[in-house]
Amino acid sequence: MKHFILAGLLAGAIALPVQAADYTIMAPAAPGGGWDQTARSMQSTLQDEGISSSVQVTNVPGAGGTIGLAQFANQSNGNPNALIVGGYVMVGAILTNNSPVTLDAVTPIARLTGEYEAIVVPASSPIKTMDDLVAQLKADPGSVSWGGGSAGGTDHIAVGLIAKAAGVDPTKINYIAFSGGGEALAAILGGQVTAGISGYGEFESQIAAGELRLLAMSSDERLEGIDAPTLKEAGLDVSVQNWRMVAAAPGLSDDQVAAITADIEKMAKSATWQDILKTKGWEDTFLAGPDFKAQLAKDIESTAGILKEIGLVQ
Repeated sequence: MKHFILAGLLAGAIALPVQAADYTIMAPAAPGGGWDQTARSMQSTLQDEGISSSVQVTNVPGAGGTIGLAQFANQSNGNPNALIVGGYVMVGAILTNNSPVTLDAVTPIARLTGEYEAIVVPASSPIKTMDDLVAQLKADPGSVSWGGGSAGGTDHIAVGLIAKAAGVDPTKINYIAFSGGGEALAAILGGQVTAGISGYGEFESQIAAGELRLLAMSSDERLEGIDAPTLKEAGLDVSVQNWRMVAAAPGLSDDQVAAITADIEKMAKSATWQDILKTKGWEDTFLAGPDFKAQLAKDIESTAGILKEIGLVQ
């Protein structure tokens, strides 16, 4: 009997593999857009790299991510397996929608990516260049309908800055907000709007297929592998980069936050994730911990100033 007891004790003393965490990631937008793509890219990377055994993605669209944010904050308190994707668009939407729920209601983990805005028109459009689009905008601002993401988000901000740089009253722009990249893309391809604006990755396939014409990018300099001028080359002093982040639930312990952060850092450094960044044209802007929280506070403050500047908030 003693031998059996000893064997059992020895077996119990053997270190077992640490169980990989299961995660559920909320993309607070409809399928097809940048947040959805980010969440699903995280899903595949976390699983393929063995960081997580199971990752599920849910979509809760509406109001620039603030509907999903409120649901996440209310339903995930203390849950170390719940994550939500957000970013610049959500910061703007919180301000323009005067949302009672802000990013203070969640636990920011890390900034993941940066992506410049692409301005496109359908291939059949008579508009051939950014100069053509700006000329029409100056002549009749209302005649240029812009299809993009949520009101107050990066796309909307970029259009407002383009109008201002062109000498057009930003409050006169005809901006049509869509809750997801898939809906916006369908409207652009269908000619329901004059021009579209979003991250390059959301248009890349259609540009390559000749279905969309890329007029300009919102980067400071021309981007490698993208055949398009910058807005500055078109005489518009505008540079805008969208960024995306991941946050965890409220009410977590320091140890839980540290464990989640470690998983996300492993993901961001992995070959799988780096390959995804290259494929989608996303810039690696990874930043975590106190540095990210400090940068987030600065971004919220600067976004509020830009939104006031272009008349989207008082």
